[in-house]
Amino acid sequence: MQFQAYTKEFRRNLNIAFPVMLGQLGHVLVGLADNLMVGQLGAAPLAAVSLGNSLIFIALSIGIGFSFAITPLVAEADGAQDISTGRSYFQHGVVMCGANGIFLFLLLLLCKPILYWLDQPEEVVDLAMPYIDIVAFSLIPLMFFQALKQFGDGLSQTKYAMYATLIANVVNVIFNYLLIYGVWIFPRLELEGAAIGTLISRVFMLFFLFFILKSRDKFAEYFQLMKRSLDSKVFIKLFNLGFPTALQVFFEVGLFTGSIFLAGLIGTNAQAANQIALNLASMTFMIAVGIGVTATIRVGNQKGMGNYHDLRRIALSTFLLVFLIEAVFAVMFILSKDWMPTFYIDNTEVILIAAQLLIVAALFQLSDGLQVVILGALRGLQDVKIPTIITFIAYWVIGFPVSFWLGKPENYGSFGIWLGLLVGLTSSAILLYLRFNFLSKDLILKNQ
Repeated sequence: MQFQAYTKEFRRNLNIAFPVMLGQLGHVLVGLADNLMVGQLGAAPLAAVSLGNSLIFIALSIGIGFSFAITPLVAEADGAQDISTGRSYFQHGVVMCGANGIFLFLLLLLCKPILYWLDQPEEVVDLAMPYIDIVAFSLIPLMFFQALKQFGDGLSQTKYAMYATLIANVVNVIFNYLLIYGVWIFPRLELEGAAIGTLISRVFMLFFLFFILKSRDKFAEYFQLMKRSLDSKVFIKLFNLGFPTALQVFFEVGLFTGSIFLAGLIGTNAQAANQIALNLASMTFMIAVGIGVTATIRVGNQKGMGNYHDLRRIALSTFLLVFLIEAVFAVMFILSKDWMPTFYIDNTEVILIAAQLLIVAALFQLSDGLQVVILGALRGLQDVKIPTIITFIAYWVIGFPVSFWLGKPENYGSFGIWLGLLVGLTSSAILLYLRFNFLSKDLILKNQ
């Protein structure tokens, strides 16, 4: 009976999560398309895109982390049927995200010379510079889009952002093709063409989502301009939620970036195998991200309604759902570990190393999925400061030192690096669950 109390929520959870999953998967697939198109130009342009995106992705993860603050606040206001407060959070969130986009653009322009100091091939860095300029500018419309997306998510309307993302991906591929290679009347711009394609797709994505939300009756009242001027207290509340969330994302991104660096110290084959395993694991992680957003929305709704028994039950249903889904992926990784890497490369040593890493990836699917969904539930409770400390300790005090020590060639090499990832993610999942368990029970006791 207890089990059924959780499983009966699966359908509602998946209805909310599915569009988010597809949207996230769309980002992964368009990145793959970009690499394939630029790869036709040669090794140096492909390396330049990879190098430029490594810098841009750090800024992007911070900006997206800030935008996550909008969802739980709007979801709570929606649960309380308080449109006025929800409108305030939404409109202040748009201003905050726009300011973040401008700040990140300027920050990237200031930071890009760092690439010359990282002992990278000069030809690659020179190619990356104009690419970075254009893609960095595209963060401005992307951050405005994120504000609209997180607002829609907060109202449990996740499908519209999915439509925008998937159609924008098609736009990106079309303009990449026209501008990279100079097809028809379009000039051949190569890497700059790929960057312009990204910029066009992100501008399209923003305006598509804006007009589709503004035209729906459900959102009409939220788009009415506030009668009061902007309130610094609302910005402070958004910042207090957004900044720790951005740090959480940064800590995890940094851990996986660190694994790439450690693998590179071992050798080219180890780094290639590491990249294959990370790419496969990132695809299944998109499923967990969708369920994590669902946890934020549904917990925020129940918090707004004051239904703390249902809040805990619904949150636990998302934890169980992601565990079962990731368990299926774990079995798939173990059964197919020897042939999945062959889709990427024809190198026996790389395939052998990647197969070993996929065994560890199979195990940390469970931990990684759980930690991102539990973080989503805690975000729905607007509890972000302690979870930020937990993620820092789990990833950088526990996980990375284990990766560094076990990843030495004389110890376990690449396999040891991934054992550190497993330890870090598992520590995070356990500590975050203990935090949620304490808070949710405490809320129930205080409101009996």
